[in-house]
Amino acid sequence: MNKLYIGNLGENVSPLDLESLFKDSKIPFSGQFLVKTGYAFVDCPDESWAMKAIEALSGKVELHGKLIEVEHSVPKRQRSRKLQIRNIPPHLQWEVLDSLLAQYGTVENCEQGTVSQFAFKFGVGRGCTLNLPCSVAFPFLVNTDTETAVVNVTYGNKDQARQAIEKLNGFQLENYSLKVAYIPDEMAAQQPPQQHPQGRRGFGQRGPPRQGSPGATTRQKPQSDVPLRMLVPTQFVGAIIGKEGATIRNITKQTQSKIDIHRKENAGAAEKPITIHSTPEGCSTACKIIMEIMQKEAQDTKFTEEIPLKILAHNNFVGRLIGKEGRNLKKIEQDTDTKITISPLQDLTLYNPERTITVKGSIETCAKAEEEIMKKIRESYENDIAAMNLQAHLIPGLNLNALGLFPPSSSGIPPPAVSVASAAAAASYPPFGQQPESETVHLFIPALAVGAIIGKQGQHIKQLSRFAGASIKIAPAEGPDAKLRMVIITGPPEAQFKAQGRIYGKLKEENFFGPKEEVKLEAHIKVPSYAAGRVIGKGGKTVNELQNLTSAEVVVPRDQTPDENDQVVVKITGHFYACQLAQRKIQEILAQVRRQQQQQKTLQSGQPQPRRK
Repeated sequence: MNKLYIGNLGENVSPLDLESLFKDSKIPFSGQFLVKTGYAFVDCPDESWAMKAIEALSGKVELHGKLIEVEHSVPKRQRSRKLQIRNIPPHLQWEVLDSLLAQYGTVENCEQGTVSQFAFKFGVGRGCTLNLPCSVAFPFLVNTDTETAVVNVTYGNKDQARQAIEKLNGFQLENYSLKVAYIPDEMAAQQPPQQHPQGRRGFGQRGPPRQGSPGATTRQKPQSDVPLRMLVPTQFVGAIIGKEGATIRNITKQTQSKIDIHRKENAGAAEKPITIHSTPEGCSTACKIIMEIMQKEAQDTKFTEEIPLKILAHNNFVGRLIGKEGRNLKKIEQDTDTKITISPLQDLTLYNPERTITVKGSIETCAKAEEEIMKKIRESYENDIAAMNLQAHLIPGLNLNALGLFPPSSSGIPPPAVSVASAAAAASYPPFGQQPESETVHLFIPALAVGAIIGKQGQHIKQLSRFAGASIKIAPAEGPDAKLRMVIITGPPEAQFKAQGRIYGKLKEENFFGPKEEVKLEAHIKVPSYAAGRVIGKGGKTVNELQNLTSAEVVVPRDQTPDENDQVVVKITGHFYACQLAQRKIQEILAQVRRQQQQQKTLQSGQPQPRRK
């Protein structure tokens, strides 16, 4: 794998430009640069130098004003089941990556080859080779130049590999953007082309069967999980439906879609929502037809006002649609020659989490803008689903489907298919059907954010409390110059997860943290003083393991004086999932301590212990 593909080159790039770039970066190459229009090829002395070139140059270096892309050059016939995934967070738990990879198919094995610039983390020597089943936990191969990890993955078939590369390339994982590319699959190149008895291309000698004939089997594109939601003026709903439903049936048939017109929602409202379920292409085609129908109806009825395209999108995705300093939205406006505005945050409630994206322009330009807007929203949804699936098995006892962190079913977006924690993990904490004990967590937020959490006349904190099923109170400030305020949250684990999750989200949404800054908060939980030693462990072993497992900072301050309830504080700092996982693990330790105490009391009293089923 020493041959490189160099892409995104300007028309004026010459072999000399590339030679100078590689020499300046101190990356050796063999032979000449083969430069084509927009891309080039070159050989490196060996695989390790090829990898170094990819890490040092791809997406990081400009040539004539354009960021170049550098990847392994893989012949088309060898682009099959093998992928290389780079820029993996070096501290990431293997189970997390394993869960992510398994979402896209069967992972047959993970290969970590001999690459001189890489070393195994945790003391495994350089120059080793591993070829392990993906379910086996092993230390990552870490790039010693960039301190990120690399794995080579082989999927069960090339369709699974193709889906993985589409979904994972650029996927954000703990502030690292994954880089995924094909690597040569020599076995695929050796396989002879399939022989079809009917003819050379798998059809009969007279060509493919006609569409609609009994033998025709056309591959349908998968329907998108994220439907298109539109708002249309109520007065045009009749024209969209047509006489006896003829028009809407034609649209449905033409676009292979399912279209719901919510006529009974918001009685008397000036606008009605329409939900379109189809492939992204089908949604876009249906949207354009509906816009054309509305324009014709406006002309026939001498309606003179402009009819913009209005798209409904869950607020979870709107920030990423807008982008840092509005860059994503500005680019869509420039590329499509449209004017786009988004309804304010003040219009949102817990029960109406959608924002209205208004697009003004011609039908053609609005249709192009819809494609780009929905592409961003679908990407955000898929990233969120993947991130939630990654964390689902790490937080035992939580019913993540019921947490409301994703758009409700009323918006047409299905809840994530989240796998609940394994029975072994869940057994360490009582399931929710058994009324788990209430917990109290003190969460510290910026003092300036208190108003956003409380809301106008206390409406937001009341809604949040009802939504989470928790008691939520803001403690008084410790002084006039206090930079942090304490939020006291009391409720069972699921309520804690929901309340804290919404608070983290609100702080990000209201820009109390920068666009690229991860929201990290400090949480305090109180533990019995006699159990503090169990949280710390012998020589700090347990608390260190907690920090390695959760990526949160866990501190039990020394020389604490227990309070009136003989309790001391454990401080947890980290992003939302890290903080949640640390809280759950500490509660597991406390539950174990309580069980052991109960057993001792039972033994002392001479009563027989209940058998465990």
